[in-house]
Amino acid sequence: MIHLSPAAIGEVNRRRSKFSPAPMLFRVSVQRGGCADLYYILDLVEAASPEDRVLDCDGVPVVVDAQSWPYLDGLTLDYSEDLMGGGFRFHNPNASSSCGCGNSFSITAPSITAPAQPN
Repeated sequence: MIHLSPAAIGEVNRRRSKFSPAPMLFRVSVQRGGCADLYYILDLVEAASPEDRVLDCDGVPVVVDAQSWPYLDGLTLDYSEDLMGGGFRFHNPNASSSCGCGNSFSITAPSITAPAQPN
């Protein structure tokens, strides 16, 4: 399961409202790279792929691809603003460590293989 805080739901809906017609789905995925092996990708999309999981997070449809799911199951996504600006904050129980940027993480679970970076 993926959880979105009320602040994250508000920010996703604010971003969705900027499009006409509005993309219906909020895609969360991971990719190899970044400061600590893997990094998060957030996107707004119009449709899910057949192999995607589609979750309802308090009215926000969240899409996760099959390769990213093992890394994201249990994720809590928050949104906050500070003097440096606003941004999503990731609280991932699967991460063994995270980079200071907060957008990159690593895992130690041997049963999880990182998704390849697209060419």
